[in-house]
Amino acid sequence: MNYTLNTSESSTPGGSIVSGVQRLIPLLLEERIPAISALVAIVCTTVTNLVSPIFIARAVDTSIRLRDFAGVLSWSLLLLGTYIIGLIASYVQTITMGGIGRRVLFKLRNSIFNTLQELPVAFFNQNKAGDLISRINSDTDKLNQFFAQSLMQFIGNFFLIIGSGIFLVALHPYLGLAALVPALVVLIITHVISPWVKRASFTSLQTIGGMSSEIQESINNFRVIVAFNRLDYFRTTFATVNENNFRASISAGVANTLFTPLYGFAYNLGQLTVLAYGIILISHGQFTVGLLIGFLLYVNNFYNPLRQLASVWSSMQLALAGFDRISEILALESNMPVVESIGAAPMSDHALEFLDVSFGYVEGHDILSGATLLFEKGKTYALVGPTGGGKSTAAALMARLYDPTRGTILLNGEDIRTFSPDARTQKIGFILQEPFIFTGTVRDNILYGNDQYHGYSNEQFVIVLAQSHLNALVSRFERGLDTPVLSSGDSLSLGQKQLIAFMRVVLRSPEILILDEATANIDTVTEQLLGEILDNLPSTTTKVIIAHRLNTIENADEIYFVNAGQITLAGSLQAAVDLLLHGKRSS
Repeated sequence: MNYTLNTSESSTPGGSIVSGVQRLIPLLLEERIPAISALVAIVCTTVTNLVSPIFIARAVDTSIRLRDFAGVLSWSLLLLGTYIIGLIASYVQTITMGGIGRRVLFKLRNSIFNTLQELPVAFFNQNKAGDLISRINSDTDKLNQFFAQSLMQFIGNFFLIIGSGIFLVALHPYLGLAALVPALVVLIITHVISPWVKRASFTSLQTIGGMSSEIQESINNFRVIVAFNRLDYFRTTFATVNENNFRASISAGVANTLFTPLYGFAYNLGQLTVLAYGIILISHGQFTVGLLIGFLLYVNNFYNPLRQLASVWSSMQLALAGFDRISEILALESNMPVVESIGAAPMSDHALEFLDVSFGYVEGHDILSGATLLFEKGKTYALVGPTGGGKSTAAALMARLYDPTRGTILLNGEDIRTFSPDARTQKIGFILQEPFIFTGTVRDNILYGNDQYHGYSNEQFVIVLAQSHLNALVSRFERGLDTPVLSSGDSLSLGQKQLIAFMRVVLRSPEILILDEATANIDTVTEQLLGEILDNLPSTTTKVIIAHRLNTIENADEIYFVNAGQITLAGSLQAAVDLLLHGKRSS
């Protein structure tokens, strides 16, 4: 299954501002009550903005024209009360939507991360970590900014524009329609060039993700870059992605700020039209000065929100572009679900079985082809073969990091796909070639994924380690269980990391233990100690050892040779050596 996320602009969906809001509204379903409160506050703010021009027009035509100072004071107090109500409503709206935005951001990031947790290893092989980080951090933050700042501003401005337009036409139909003509023109222009602006915003976000990926890759491999004195390569590649981001950001910036001056020009035209036409009407006795002032205020109430919508619209385009990238992840489903068991599994002496198993990372290019293996309980098996022959791939299939493209893998006589992840990982222990270490202490890393001993004190835990014959390994760390560990692993040697991975797995007492080059970076003395610990595992534990050093497999019950997609029984250690030498020569 192809899990490659879209990194081009070709599939970017378009859509109007209204359809965009409709796509984002479902994210607010769990915030209905605070959203309704914010909506009520917006309505109050809109009403205060709509009635104030009428009050001013009445004050001019009655109290001011007649020099009624008591009336002027009354109108002023009424306006003051109106403005105070609008102020309170604005604060309620801002505080409420700020909380909604943060909660949506929190839930959305959790949803993305939980989705990523459920995806198979193949997904992470096909997508760069830097781009995924950008989607979780940057793209979700664009949505947060939109919900916290822009959404209710858009709704409030929308209500104010509609209300002001109705008042303009109601006060004087012809003058009102003349005032609205410039707005109609700019809205048509906006609709025409909207897809281009959306594409520019989407491309800008993609280049940010690409730059994050390049930075992360370069920093992770900085030692290699320095060792080979290729800082020039680092600078060149970063300059390239930075240049791409710069150009995309310039394009998106121009696109997203294009409308503000245009809407400002429409506002000026609207005011000029109302002023000229209004003076003509006044000269013919068909209009009053107060109504003209009120009309100009309504024109301001109509066009000023329209200008603000230009910036809100830009924010929405960024939010929609981010939402498209986020939705790609949220729409993904694992192609490795837990399947329902057909019935009770028959009793089997085999811990693990490969039945005509084939697998390839790329369709049409099999790494394993028609492999059949039978691993009996309590025995030790070794897989040998040339580099790239398929040993680690076979081990990954045993731990169900991948599913075979053809054939079946049985665990204790039952399809391995019927086991839940918890049940499977409890039965199968897997020590990888490159163990992963987390920030914390040695104890934290040993107990990773193992809740059984989390409540134990260090003294109690030391006893548990002694019972598992692991206490000698803990002494290899300067401060024992409390030795600090950095996520980068710089505080530990590669051999110490492998010791942690070894203890982490052995402590779980798995039924099947897979060691993929587990002793490659460990000294001979420590390797002998690990061998003794393995010998003390329960007699029913099945061990599968992948190693290049043949001395680590000399005590294996059976040795298999893996090469060119085939797994064959080698027989003796000498036969394995002969096959390995022949395989290297043939390859």
